[in-house]
Amino acid sequence: MLQPILKTLFDYQTLSRPQAREILVNITRDSYSKSEVVAFLSVYMMRPVTVEELSGFRDGLLELRLPVDLSDFDTVDLCGTGGDGKNTFNISTLASFITAGAGIKVAKHGNYGVSSGCGSSNMLEALGYRFTNDSDTLRRQIDRAGICFLHAPLFHPAMKAVAPIRKELGIKTFFNMLGPLVNPSSPQSQLAGVFDLELARLYQYLFQEGDQRFTILHSTDGYDEISLTSPFKVITQNGEQLLTAADLKLPENSPESIQGGHEVAEAAAIFNTILDGKGTAQQNNVVIANAAFAIQCNRPELSIDEALDKARESLLSGRAKATVKKLLDTQN
Repeated sequence: MLQPILKTLFDYQTLSRPQAREILVNITRDSYSKSEVVAFLSVYMMRPVTVEELSGFRDGLLELRLPVDLSDFDTVDLCGTGGDGKNTFNISTLASFITAGAGIKVAKHGNYGVSSGCGSSNMLEALGYRFTNDSDTLRRQIDRAGICFLHAPLFHPAMKAVAPIRKELGIKTFFNMLGPLVNPSSPQSQLAGVFDLELARLYQYLFQEGDQRFTILHSTDGYDEISLTSPFKVITQNGEQLLTAADLKLPENSPESIQGGHEVAEAAAIFNTILDGKGTAQQNNVVIANAAFAIQCNRPELSIDEALDKARESLLSGRAKATVKKLLDTQN
């Protein structure tokens, strides 16, 4: 029963790391009723998660995951928390293909949209990608196309167990916060976009526990990625900085210029337009900027200007688009 824990939480107390891990494991085992799980998730919609709690939830997910070994490849993952409510098109998914087109191996972790209409899994499905957790298939894809896609529910029983509840609630829960922390392939580099600065600090603490190269991104007006609509925070193992579009030699975007992701068909049309080289300057700039920081996260010896050049060339030369075709061709 979860009721004693719920009473503790409703009395404004927090969980220890072992308690959080145990609850996550028990949710997976269907040890609690649906109403108990909803009440539990609701707590974290009303107050911030602590570093101990987030660590414990991550421990539980990693303990239960189906791991996939991609250690032969020096991979990067581009994964945002989602939940920023900004209704952008699929920036991180596009940036993933641009990164792969630039010659960086990408192990993209993602899921269906919960608080948005079109998550990265919705987009990949619309392109005709078939989700798999078969290690040989994923290794073949990353070898031939430079990218593979890890659909979270196939690797994380806990995410699968709560998927119907999350969909019904339709708002962000702490599971949004876990996505960038629990890639089942444990990539050597992680680009993580977060929807608020408080969460960025938690991520920084957790990433520093390991030996992974990491870059955490947060736009100060609330986007979980570089939006170019405001200054943005960049946090790595080497420190942090506040940058602007001008620092990247790019113009600022308006929020309207990067919208268009709520319906899958609309998001897919924008996705293909940009990959075809027919995106607006604002759309191109925002995906290039995010891809550049993923490239630099994986190749820290590159300056950001060099990484931007590689990202721009990948998109405008058609290499990013060719990467999508190669990925889909590996299924045949």
